[in-house]
Amino acid sequence: MLSTNKTYRAPPNSGEVILGRTLLSLLDEACDRFPNPSAFNQFTDKGWEPLSNHELHTAAAELALGLLDLELEKGDCIALLMHSDVKFCIADMGSLLAGLVNVPIDLTQTIEHIIFILQHTEAKALIISNLELLSQILPYLENTTHLQTIIVADVPDDWHQQHKIGMKVFSLDEIRSQGRDKNSEVRVEALKAKIIADDLATIIYIPGITGEPQGVMLTHENLSANALAMFTGIPDLKFGSQEVILSFLPLTHVLARVFVYGHINYGHSIYFSNANKVLKHLKEVKPTIFATVPLLLEKVYAKLIDVGDKHPKPSKKVKENLPHQRVTILPFRFPTASEAKTALSNLREATLKLSTTGRNLKTHLLSSRNAISTRQLYLPISQSMMKWAVKLAHKYELGKKLQHHDALMLKVADSFVFSQWRAVFGRNIKYLLSGGAALKPEIVNLFAVAGMKILQGYGLTETSSAVSCNRSQFNRAGTVGVPIAGVEVAIAEDGEILTKSPYNTQGYYNNSTATQQLIDVQGWLHTGDLGEFTPDGFLKISGLKKSRFKLSTGKYVTPQPIESKLEKSPLIAHAVTVGADCKFCSMLIFPDLENLHQQAIAIGIDVSDEELLQHPCIIALYQALVDEANCHLPHWSNVKRFHLINFNLNVENGMLTSTQEVNRVKILEVFAQEINAMYEEKRAVKAGNVTIEQINELCPANQTFSCPTFAQSLNS
Repeated sequence: MLSTNKTYRAPPNSGEVILGRTLLSLLDEACDRFPNPSAFNQFTDKGWEPLSNHELHTAAAELALGLLDLELEKGDCIALLMHSDVKFCIADMGSLLAGLVNVPIDLTQTIEHIIFILQHTEAKALIISNLELLSQILPYLENTTHLQTIIVADVPDDWHQQHKIGMKVFSLDEIRSQGRDKNSEVRVEALKAKIIADDLATIIYIPGITGEPQGVMLTHENLSANALAMFTGIPDLKFGSQEVILSFLPLTHVLARVFVYGHINYGHSIYFSNANKVLKHLKEVKPTIFATVPLLLEKVYAKLIDVGDKHPKPSKKVKENLPHQRVTILPFRFPTASEAKTALSNLREATLKLSTTGRNLKTHLLSSRNAISTRQLYLPISQSMMKWAVKLAHKYELGKKLQHHDALMLKVADSFVFSQWRAVFGRNIKYLLSGGAALKPEIVNLFAVAGMKILQGYGLTETSSAVSCNRSQFNRAGTVGVPIAGVEVAIAEDGEILTKSPYNTQGYYNNSTATQQLIDVQGWLHTGDLGEFTPDGFLKISGLKKSRFKLSTGKYVTPQPIESKLEKSPLIAHAVTVGADCKFCSMLIFPDLENLHQQAIAIGIDVSDEELLQHPCIIALYQALVDEANCHLPHWSNVKRFHLINFNLNVENGMLTSTQEVNRVKILEVFAQEINAMYEEKRAVKAGNVTIEQINELCPANQTFSCPTFAQSLNS
């Protein structure tokens, strides 16, 4: 039941609801209205390789006709195990034009999950990025009973077809070549005529509660309408090559994919990068819009704050070798005589003191002049200068006006410090789009004051990406904005966020039980997240009702599989996975002390409870259990750290529910200190005075466990 009868919708003039569009029509419209010779740009060893939106349109048509020549029919599933690049876009649009349902598979999935997805969707074809990836899954493809054809996107000139498992293997160019011979405007238009907005476009798999992935079904309209609702909500968003995009997020995830659909429709210039090169490419490409996850912004923020610490103490002997930055002081006009009584008049004889090479730099503002001319100074950004600027920036809050004096000082800070921050992102950034997990409000405010607006949003794969987002004047740090056009949001009695919209999934593929749990009889989609609205209508995420959570990388984690594995051990009473909005998973382990003492005594350890849980051999014992439980999970959902806690979870102390389930909200609250300790960057892994590295010398040998290859993530 709803907590109130109130539902929240998008504010007026903050986006449009545009229904009835196929994803193919987004590209068609861009080719007609915003032809762009460098709409798609792929980084290669020779530099950036551009592709116009017309060329991608042609490539998609060739692929579609070539796929249909393989006896694939409308509605068949085709899997995409690909890197997030231009060829993914060709495969995506080409398969959709052929009337197929494409199934993008995350490259970090375990091989057994990949095989499960191929089997579950009965995929008849697979497009894979290269032969190296194919070699990793090839030994297991004999378990895919419906797969008939493999298409490899990138192959060397001397490659040879492989028929080891009775399947046809082609290169992407070969399939396009077959389609090229049949390509004509009449045939392409005939294909488009068979596709409607309500057709299933894609199935995106996310972690399921049981450990098996579950497929989210999304139509053409779900995805196209969500993208257009977001983009029309940004009032100063330009068309064509005026907007430059750097894309590095995985297109196998709905967030990046919907963004790309929007950019395609607007005719923007998209440059495809990856996590290893993104910081380098930011400076090269100089994007105006950059979509990311909180983890990258947190890393950049920490690095920028740390800049001052990295400068060595100045020495007269090496003064000439100090790193200098060019800082421009812009022309500034001081108040006239009539304004002498104002606070600013005190600045006529001001001295700006900035710690640089160990001395104070004094810039005398001559009282005989009302204006100061532009000048160039060469200064290192010192620690004290950085701290001064950051302290000043902390006074800023999105949506609130600064006092006049603070606003003036921020202009000075911008010249010396914040301009250098913008340089990290190429200096042209208009918007940083952040999604996938929560971002700290102080980071949002600091980036905003530095001239880089972060538009943070909230959504699920099941909602085709965005439910709400910050935009235009509707932007507040610490919130996920207001609903996008077409979305209704309500808060249930228990605080759960519920939503209705034309962007919501039809349900989970071949899983009616899970679908009924997701969408109630009134049509409300239950997000599993807890939230509330501020008095001015901004949505804030306050916690989790569901056990599944997201890391700051944007990756979903489902705790039950690893917890249930560990709780089968007689040494563990309860195990609770944590890590929401963090960069990796950790775990609180509540040992069964009676059984643990028995095993400890058997190996010659007879100590108190407190000493037992700190003993290196006991830590090694639990590490072995965690390592075994991590097997069969993608590497990003592995538990990296754990903490042993002597505490009895029960109904009486509120740690367990009446159904004996773990009360995660209560545990996160009570053991916040222990959880935070696991995420300290300089955390030493020690037990007493003995390091983990010495355990092999001191402890009886634990049974070793080797995780089989098929249960591990791909090496992509």
